[in-house]
Amino acid sequence: MKSRRAFIRSAGLYSAAFLGLRALVNSPLRAALEGAGSVAGFGPLQDSPDGLMRVAEGFRYTAFSFHGDEMDDGLLVPGKHDGMAAFAGPDGTTLLVRNHEIESAWLDVSPYGEGNHRFDRVDASRVYDKGHGRLPCIGGTTTLVFDTKTQTLKGHHLSLAGTQRNCAGGPTPWGTWVTCEEVNGEREPDEEEWHGYNFEVKPSAKPGLVEPVPLRAMGRFRHEAIAVDPTSGAIYETEDLGDGLLYRFLPKEPGNLAAGGRLQALVVTGMNQADTRNWPGTPGFPIGQPLAVEWLDLENVDSPVLDLRHRGRAAGAAVFARGEGAWWGDGAGYFAMTNGGQNTMGQIFKYVPSPYEGTEQEKTQPGTLELFAEPNDTGLLANCDNLTVAPWGDLIVCEDTSGVCRVVGITPAGEYYVVAQNPTVGHELAGACFSPDGSTLFVNVQNPGYTVAITGPWPTR
Repeated sequence: MKSRRAFIRSAGLYSAAFLGLRALVNSPLRAALEGAGSVAGFGPLQDSPDGLMRVAEGFRYTAFSFHGDEMDDGLLVPGKHDGMAAFAGPDGTTLLVRNHEIESAWLDVSPYGEGNHRFDRVDASRVYDKGHGRLPCIGGTTTLVFDTKTQTLKGHHLSLAGTQRNCAGGPTPWGTWVTCEEVNGEREPDEEEWHGYNFEVKPSAKPGLVEPVPLRAMGRFRHEAIAVDPTSGAIYETEDLGDGLLYRFLPKEPGNLAAGGRLQALVVTGMNQADTRNWPGTPGFPIGQPLAVEWLDLENVDSPVLDLRHRGRAAGAAVFARGEGAWWGDGAGYFAMTNGGQNTMGQIFKYVPSPYEGTEQEKTQPGTLELFAEPNDTGLLANCDNLTVAPWGDLIVCEDTSGVCRVVGITPAGEYYVVAQNPTVGHELAGACFSPDGSTLFVNVQNPGYTVAITGPWPTR
């Protein structure tokens, strides 16, 4: 119960980041010219001796948990670091639960080393898919123990094993991490279990694997991220495809996802098969206009052919452009669509739930969906992905672009600024989250795979 209250309190901080976003739609040039420098940011970024990250003067960073490092359990840090969340740990430490978006054939990034020769060091009964003993699935999560006072890593270990392409996910009000499998259409050659599910991971400083329970009722599709409404218990899920849907899961027992529930897809009322992408040649979706929605019940949510989005759209569901990052804040959900918009540079949607969310009464006062921001300017933001909210109220967004990737802040006044930058072209940034004490911003560099802790004169608001 304590973690639930803490989650709700922290959610109250998130609303401020979005109050001025609509201004970006009307004045992108001003935001591009002014928001990246002294007006809203922390000043120009500085080069660093190791070349791993660029941050502003007065800030510093520590890079740690590199791909290939040996962990406390004798395994190796897997590669392709992705989504992540921070939780309060013992003795004032921070626990990070981190995804690894890898496939079984990518042995050079396996936690078990080349040839998976360290596989015998894990409890095989807690590996979801052992690949018939030939090629175990090597995706999953690692858990890290980090001391923000000394800015040092105290330990790290494998915490979920045997899954595939763990991309993003989201924290829950009860203090766990839900990790999402972003599966491809074709099954891996040696897999013995079905994939494309969510799994729940309880953070722990003690090395060991959690029991891998696929949350089948939450649907089998190309998952990306989730956001949880702490009031209703509803969970919203994004799908990383150019014709993906936005899903809602209503658990039978809030806080007990394994007990099952109902999966639904969002329908914009009065707009059958609404196309929200605003790509050239599409009908066009209004910006800054909250629209009433309905939720469509989906059947056969554990389909082996990954056809949920096709069946949902045929029944009237809205389509989105690569749903990725998701976050809940102060009574609303925010969702990043990585290549939506006229220039395919990304969109941010806002969903405000009904006061009767998930019940029959919600028809009398439905929830609303709003296209909240569509910058269409790479100077502002290029291909928004994972996102979080800073303790001072700004939205913090990771980029996943073929150019130089940045961590971008958006103020309540509608100004963009650059928090940090990876100087190497095409190195995706992911997993942005703040430590519970607010002192440290954590970010993952997916390739070659390491985590960065950034500290400095963060503002207060």
